[in-house]
Amino acid sequence: MAEMVTYLPISSPFIRLAGRFVDEAFGVAAGYNFFILEAMLVPFELVACNLIIHYWSDIVPTGAVIAIILVFYGLLNVFAVKYYGESEFWLALGKVILAVGLIIYTFVTMLGANPLHDRFGFRYWRDPGSFAEVYSTGSLGRFLGFLTCLVQASYTVAGPDYLSMAAGETENPRVVLRSAYNKVFGRLMAFFVLGSMAVGINAPYTSQELVDAYTNNKPGAAASPYVVAMNRLQIRVLPDIVNALILSACLSAGNSYVFCASRSLFGLALEGRAPRVLTRCTKDGVPIYCVLLVLAISLISFLQVSSGSAVVLTWFVSIITASQLINFCVIAFTYTRFKKACDIQGLSRSTLPYKGRWQPFLAWYAFSGCITMVFLNGYSVFIHGNWKVANFFFSYTMVGVFPVLYFGWKVLKRTEVIKAEDIDLRKDVEEIEEYTRNFVPGPPA
Repeated sequence: MAEMVTYLPISSPFIRLAGRFVDEAFGVAAGYNFFILEAMLVPFELVACNLIIHYWSDIVPTGAVIAIILVFYGLLNVFAVKYYGESEFWLALGKVILAVGLIIYTFVTMLGANPLHDRFGFRYWRDPGSFAEVYSTGSLGRFLGFLTCLVQASYTVAGPDYLSMAAGETENPRVVLRSAYNKVFGRLMAFFVLGSMAVGINAPYTSQELVDAYTNNKPGAAASPYVVAMNRLQIRVLPDIVNALILSACLSAGNSYVFCASRSLFGLALEGRAPRVLTRCTKDGVPIYCVLLVLAISLISFLQVSSGSAVVLTWFVSIITASQLINFCVIAFTYTRFKKACDIQGLSRSTLPYKGRWQPFLAWYAFSGCITMVFLNGYSVFIHGNWKVANFFFSYTMVGVFPVLYFGWKVLKRTEVIKAEDIDLRKDVEEIEEYTRNFVPGPPA
């Protein structure tokens, strides 16, 4: 993706390039898939907020919590959107500080700097162990436990795709984005790997508080291994601070997803790929009907009133994971078409602002890996005694929706797959190159 986006830094690049390098119908399906991904993340964050709030008290009904946050999102996105960028900058900074702080907390406390002077180190990696047995015992159970974690990890891995969404609005994008792509992978790896290690260090998978939070829908420690560890070590006040920071992060994330989902739908409408009524904006430029539709979709978070937060959270994770993996499949396949077009049309990749290694082999590896994980996403429902219609529906809905969108648009508009020799690799390039040559950096803020 870095190779394509630094060459053509246009708005919503991986969606528009999918239509430009593969097939218009492929771009439409990719656009709606991304919209569904963003729209589903809003109710996910609503459920997460409710779960965290109930750490302190369950006196406020679940329905009231959802309604209050939805109204809050609506007001922010309709009336206070001009403050969005500034607020998200500071909230994002808070998330980074929280993540780094929790990693440092883990390192300090595991060495004995805690009220109990308990030098627990990697105790829980030995007892009960680092691999949990799931659905079976022995080696098979441990493998299924690993597979379950791999599916969950598929949900959490994101970053480069969101980075590319800002390509069209980035100053001097060919230089800035190249640097950003080089840095983002290392930083994400550091946060993901160290964060995962910290979770395993802080609490065993047999912790009753975590089990109750996830299986019995009890608020307990709000399903946070860090708070479980703080309570066990008799650390006061800090659990409340951590949960408050996590709550603010969830609220911020939900607000960002309302913004991204509404703008994704707005972009589809502007290109004639969604009802034209969705292009209507307020005097401040807010696509009001898009925002209202996203908030309306978020009403499905009320499912937790009857099914419980933990169960509904799992449902949303499943549908978001499938949608995100399909998004990565789209990016990888689009790149293979871009690479083939470059080879056939004589465009040397050495002249591009960014050149990826071992291509197109890594692209095909990513595509095959992601498509495999799409079908493994809900594997547990096929294990004897584990069948649940809701789990199957949320795990595999997008597997059916994406081809319906693709073939539906293809039949409706009679589009064709673009041949590699006919792919337009020069459109917008001249303007981008002229902008890059004439760019003069402004004074630092």
